[in-house]
Amino acid sequence: MAVERQRVMGVDTSLRSTGVGIVESEGGRLRAIAHGTIPFPSSARHSACLAGLYRAIQQWVAQTTPDAAALEGVFFSRNLRTTLILGEARGVVMAACAEAGIPVFEYAPRLVKQAVGGVGGADKRQVRRMVMAMLGLREEPREDAGDALAIALCHLHRCRGHAALLPKPI
Repeated sequence: MAVERQRVMGVDTSLRSTGVGIVESEGGRLRAIAHGTIPFPSSARHSACLAGLYRAIQQWVAQTTPDAAALEGVFFSRNLRTTLILGEARGVVMAACAEAGIPVFEYAPRLVKQAVGGVGGADKRQVRRMVMAMLGLREEPREDAGDALAIALCHLHRCRGHAALLPKPI
């Protein structure tokens, strides 16, 4: 019997430091394929950051060939401008994935924390520590990359459950 392999790209989207994490599941075993950040200096124009983010996501997709992408759902911020900028960056990531034919799934921040740490109220450091343990990482990933790995793990966790619980791609 063949063991199904699934590779997921988790993305923790922001304009200045987007985290990306690629996790593969095969036969119940999880492993980190790659993780990192897509940084842009604060001096870079907003539009240049969006264009650069689009190209960088295309490169990640080409180099790692994920089967699916997972994003953290929109959270509410008191600063409307910050929320708008996050939405623009998420749109760029979704467009790059859609162009490559990769389905994109969305998970609430609380669900990501629950899937990785068992508790929806876990702090970011606890989440990164659990990601390290689940993936056998020797070094703690940067915050954005750790969050991206957690988002990818959340998707893989949902895929193992009942198909009816898997969200529809966005």
